[in-house]
Amino acid sequence: MKKMYPKNGRVILHVDMNSFYASVEMAYDPSLKGKPLAIAGSVEERRGIIVTCSYEARKFGVKTTMPLWQAKKLCPQLIVKPPNFERYRAASKGIFDILRHYTELVEPVSIDEGYMDITESFEFGTPIEIAESIQKRILEQLDLPCSIGIAPNKFLAKTASDMKKPLGITILRKRDIPNILWPLNTSEMHGVGKKTAEKLKTIGIQTIGDLAKANDIQLKTLLGINGVRLKERANGIDHRPVDPESIEYFKSIGNSTTLPHDTTNQQEIFHVLDSLASTVSVRLKRKNVLATTLGVTIRYKDRKTITRSTKIGNPINQKEEITEQAKQLFMKHWNGNPIRLLGITGFDLVEQEHAYKQLDLFSYEKEAKKEPLLKTLSSLRDKYGKKIIKSAGSHLVDPAHQIGTSTSFNKDFLQAFSKKEDKND
Repeated sequence: MKKMYPKNGRVILHVDMNSFYASVEMAYDPSLKGKPLAIAGSVEERRGIIVTCSYEARKFGVKTTMPLWQAKKLCPQLIVKPPNFERYRAASKGIFDILRHYTELVEPVSIDEGYMDITESFEFGTPIEIAESIQKRILEQLDLPCSIGIAPNKFLAKTASDMKKPLGITILRKRDIPNILWPLNTSEMHGVGKKTAEKLKTIGIQTIGDLAKANDIQLKTLLGINGVRLKERANGIDHRPVDPESIEYFKSIGNSTTLPHDTTNQQEIFHVLDSLASTVSVRLKRKNVLATTLGVTIRYKDRKTITRSTKIGNPINQKEEITEQAKQLFMKHWNGNPIRLLGITGFDLVEQEHAYKQLDLFSYEKEAKKEPLLKTLSSLRDKYGKKIIKSAGSHLVDPAHQIGTSTSFNKDFLQAFSKKEDKND
């Protein structure tokens, strides 16, 4: 069996659940099977957005992120359910438990997808036999469908899993790239968004093949280091390992909400910013990180959306500090028109114990009083490990989860799937 595996390369699987939230609801209530079903963030209000929908609903043109009213217009018989966070969390844990039966090298990237490195898993069969076994077990044990990509790296595995849905298994080798990937438009490439595709067109890059042969200097000038990285992906080059610990790293933490009605009332707007800042603060503290850049998103009545950010001298995670920065940013960039949506996001995160504060004259005295305690905590962590003492903030409940209006709950479930936590269950 070992002969079926490469001597020097890797075998990576990307397991992607099909219409995950809708599929979980169907598994929970089989009477929903075969019917057009959608999960929406807020079923009764205007701000309801389709989070996901069944394949039966997609036949009517219903899509993810579509406003609920529009989806119902396309499919009057659409069954709409609110998200059930705990149900999805439990299903996801069951999925990743199955994946870890085949290898310890499992990297969840969201609640419903993850990578596996099965290079050393030949005892379970060939790569295709392992993929078939995983797909069958998830379907039989959890009644959930998934698609699986098999490839020599993460990028190609992710691309392969998207090629056949639902219940597909696709193998994508490097030698297949010129015939399968290169003829496609760059907008169809994983990692290339609409805006990036438009930028690439300005230098004559239309297809993935064009990107694969593009000039490095031009790409770096246009997109920075990410341009060169995208060229590597277009050529099937991706050296990223499957990292079970990567779910502990967060690039940004934020929260946004659609207002119940368009408004120019500053008091109402500030009240929303207060609420968003509270949610972001809780999430930052739970993950023991601070933000060194804060961003505010403003969407107007006409759907025009702007995001503005500011670099912060002293890293922050307190609600009051986030609120103050967010309000300043908002007032600086608001044009006075009616607002439909607001969001706050913390970027460039740093671990709390590594955060270095550029102390000014006014914060020095307050910080100096904390210094003996901080030194004691640091000493204990050095001696007994980072997790020996945690701040109370790490156990706070997310306000957005309490009211069921979180627009980014996908990220917040990732911690539940870490290998360490599973071992402690």
